[in-house]
Amino acid sequence: MEFFDVIRKRKTTNGPFLPDPVSGEHQRQLITAAGMAPSQLNSQPWRFVVIEDHETIGRIAGISGESMTQVMAEGTFFERYKRYFRFTEEEMDVRRDGMLFDQLPPLLRPFTNKAFTPSGQRLMNSLRVPQKLGADNRKLVAGSPLLLGVLLDRAEYRPRELSGFYSLFSMGAAMENLWLTTVELNMGIQFISFPMEVPQNWERIVRLLEVPDDLELMAVYRLGYLPEEQRRPGIDWSSRHRKRPSQYVFRGTCATPQTGWDD
Repeated sequence: MEFFDVIRKRKTTNGPFLPDPVSGEHQRQLITAAGMAPSQLNSQPWRFVVIEDHETIGRIAGISGESMTQVMAEGTFFERYKRYFRFTEEEMDVRRDGMLFDQLPPLLRPFTNKAFTPSGQRLMNSLRVPQKLGADNRKLVAGSPLLLGVLLDRAEYRPRELSGFYSLFSMGAAMENLWLTTVELNMGIQFISFPMEVPQNWERIVRLLEVPDDLELMAVYRLGYLPEEQRRPGIDWSSRHRKRPSQYVFRGTCATPQTGWDD
């Protein structure tokens, strides 16, 4: 596959994977690609834990589903991220960022016009929508044949020092290498984010993975092979929209937007 085709085809997979185990060779290729990323002074601060055990995956799935139910029921998720939600093509065409919810399951459609309102939250809770969403999330994670924990060496990851920035930058580069490799291998990948929204639940995963004191668990991803036919999920937590260059590029100084590059 041509390099720029890989970049254009990179995406987050929000639907289910095939149940087939990820081959050892493909696991090796993913981690090798991640390890080729740049890092300050070749520090290579990233660490990975590869998780195939069905029981462990199931326990992480349960924590993820519980977390989604909690933040949805409390309304903290919507309050924290409402600035990223778009409900019309017109709004998305202007902003070109965030998530366009142009497709919602029947369960959520009544809440489109009441999003982020107290009455909408109460109605959603009375209909047990958070429990339904949490159950769907648990099922999605539990059906993943492979999870990947991403960690940083605490000797490098010192948030109040420059090394903290350098290590995060390096981890991002490593994960982008890995993410692009999934395109070549016809695999999908998705960030399991909801446990991070509930700190005590994130700590449960830290203990489950037996993370030592000298490492910091930064993220967990789900991976697997893609089915031939991929239907959009009821809630599509992804977007192919991107800002136009004139919205994020400047020429010479930050006072002059770049022009002429928009399609």
